[in-house]
Amino acid sequence: MTWAINAVALLLTFLFMEFMAWFTHRFVMHGLLWMLHRDHHKKDHGSIFERNDAFFLIFAVPAIILFAVGAQNGIADVRIWIGAGITLYGMAYFLVHDVFIHQRAKWLRNTDNLYFRAIRRAHKMHHKHLDRHEGECFGMLFVPMKYFREKSGTT
Repeated sequence: MTWAINAVALLLTFLFMEFMAWFTHRFVMHGLLWMLHRDHHKKDHGSIFERNDAFFLIFAVPAIILFAVGAQNGIADVRIWIGAGITLYGMAYFLVHDVFIHQRAKWLRNTDNLYFRAIRRAHKMHHKHLDRHEGECFGMLFVPMKYFREKSGTT
């Protein structure tokens, strides 16, 4: 039974992280910590690294703490699995956002999958706004249906 609880905790944490990413992107990155996120909205910032990359560390801290505290009780501790959900979401975010969309590594360049085309379009719409006050599509993995319809050719 413990494995089922841990599996559900991992899955729910992964899904919850999409909300956290949206919320943080909308209200923190485009709010109080815009100074860290601003360079991400510039076309050329002169480096492969951005100040925006600091958010990976910010999101990693809770997972690290959960792993450290949970490890004291063994692999069955639910905190380990919550930390794993956060970590898996971070890996998915890195692969989708940094590798696929922004091509910071030259992988997944030529995929023609509808889901990935919709993600790329939604993110492009987010980046058309260069300031902090206007914007859309703050999430990452859940894409508004209008982008699926647009990319599939249906209305």
